[in-house]
Amino acid sequence: MTTHRLPPLSALRAFEAAARLNSFSRAAAELFVTPAAISHQIHTLEQDLGVQLFHRLNRSIELTASGRVLLPGLSEAFAGLHSAVKRLRAHNDTGSLTVTASPSFAAKWLVLRLHRFQARCPDIDVRISATDEVVDLTQGDFDIAIRYGGGRYPGLDVELLFTNEVFPACSPRLLAEGPPLRSPEDLRHHALIHDQAIERDPLVPTWPMWLRAAGVKSPAPSGGLSFNNMSLALDAAIAGHGVVLAYSTIAAADIAAGRLVRLFSLGLPDQFAYYIVTAPGARERLKVRAFRDWLREEAAAERGHESPANAAPQPVADAAEPGVSPSSN
Repeated sequence: MTTHRLPPLSALRAFEAAARLNSFSRAAAELFVTPAAISHQIHTLEQDLGVQLFHRLNRSIELTASGRVLLPGLSEAFAGLHSAVKRLRAHNDTGSLTVTASPSFAAKWLVLRLHRFQARCPDIDVRISATDEVVDLTQGDFDIAIRYGGGRYPGLDVELLFTNEVFPACSPRLLAEGPPLRSPEDLRHHALIHDQAIERDPLVPTWPMWLRAAGVKSPAPSGGLSFNNMSLALDAAIAGHGVVLAYSTIAAADIAAGRLVRLFSLGLPDQFAYYIVTAPGARERLKVRAFRDWLREEAAAERGHESPANAAPQPVADAAEPGVSPSSN
């Protein structure tokens, strides 16, 4: 039966663009055709449907009642087509791999190692979005997220990357030239550098928690510097402005390079961890699998054992990443 036959897709597309933009000429520019071609396609569509879709005025157009009925369904259909094509392109095994991570993690850990992934997979163009925004991985804009939290991300595939330990650190110059730092009690003679975002979350280790665990009875010094980003707090410590409560993952490169020195043996375990998070089915793609495997190898090499899954913490409520607001992951 002919009642189920659809009009030509090109005609429907021309109508949707003209109706949405309220102009034949703007629709023509969007679709890379002439205004006359748009007019012809819409005339063909009107003949096919047996209704008038536009009132043609002297210098403008106006949808008829029939046009207003047709437009919403077409707009939704074309949006669905665009979304399907976008997901398909994201599913390709070659081309761009989009990764989202916090600025602190991207700057202090990820960027320092990316050259090794590029050497291994030169055909994959890695694009890093260093942002505190929590993105919706199901929309297809990003292939992988590296999140800091408790590991509970409903509807997503989650794999532990590594955990943190928290400890005081300072610059070698401050250690050599400043007041002595032989015991935790000596911290009262130094400015403590704070991460504001971390200290707003009651479950993340803070200076008062570390000082209590170290048995420091005198109150913590007041003042000092506060930042909303852990990488800035580390840079302040590197510059000799005080002692920072460092997170092992973020501070690893600076400690290895000698820019920071760990103080004392006491470290507090972090209840939160870093996780590799992907949309359902994304791990089946070769490019996602390659990057995930590389992340796991880098994390295992840093910890000195093979598999990060062996030390998986129990999931807890998500927290802010060091240097990220409490609502971000």
